[in-house]
Amino acid sequence: MSGTLLVVILIFLFLMALMGIKTIRPYERACVERLGKYQRTVQPGLNFIVPFIERLIKVDMREQVVDVPPQEVITKDNATVTVDAIIYYEVTDPVKVLYNVAQFRLATIKLAQTNLRNVIGDMSLDESLTSRERINAKLRDVLDEATDKWGARATRVELQRIEPPSDVTEAMHRQMKAERERRAVVLEAEGIKSAAILKADGEKQSRILQAEGQAVAIEKVAAADKFRLLTVAEGEGQAIERVYGAIHKGNPTKDLITIKYLEALAKMADGKASKLFVPYEASGVMASVGMIADLLKDRKETDEKATTEKA
Repeated sequence: MSGTLLVVILIFLFLMALMGIKTIRPYERACVERLGKYQRTVQPGLNFIVPFIERLIKVDMREQVVDVPPQEVITKDNATVTVDAIIYYEVTDPVKVLYNVAQFRLATIKLAQTNLRNVIGDMSLDESLTSRERINAKLRDVLDEATDKWGARATRVELQRIEPPSDVTEAMHRQMKAERERRAVVLEAEGIKSAAILKADGEKQSRILQAEGQAVAIEKVAAADKFRLLTVAEGEGQAIERVYGAIHKGNPTKDLITIKYLEALAKMADGKASKLFVPYEASGVMASVGMIADLLKDRKETDEKATTEKA
């Protein structure tokens, strides 16, 4: 009898030990209640509690998602829109999540719906449709502040849908279409204007460049003509100086000047002109020529006579 009782006691103790062994996973925390009162928080791993006296409540510490169902919200300009959202949150204090709020998910959803009405109610329809980021940020701040005492933190809030009534949607589509057509017309007109300006500017630049090119060419041609005239004048001046210098240096006789004069007249007569104007001094020169001819004739006769006498 005593042996059977011992076996029963051992089996009871073994079962009690199994019931007292609890495993906590890495992403979990657990609160231990002893006789209905919070006693401690246990960490991931193998933990022991006293069966029938202590109770272990696990809390998931991973980031969770709460889907806020659609609801109708009235904007500042009395337009009704349907909105819904998604809230991402994570538990920061398992004790507060268990003991400070009864139904955390339901409380979060109701809090989000209430604040969505407040946030969008302060905006016009156009603002609410174009201010998703501002609505998300404001709603996240409100939820983060409200859930702090519940031991959770709203990490992100995303609006999924903002839908105005069908008639408003149709009017917005027409407005958007008209606006796009207006932009297309404006862009086309600006393109034509820009093209005309560019074309006129191109023609202007072309004419300016042509005028500048002509001016440079005229300047260079004039400079070349000037250089040529100066060079020729300088050469002629030097030639005259040398000729007169040579003449004065050679002490020319009157006969030599007369011969040179006649050579000059011969060159003048050799031209293509049909008329020849002889200078006034030519008569005197011609007389001199006659005298020179007589002189040469007398000298020739004298030479011939002297030759005959010698023979």
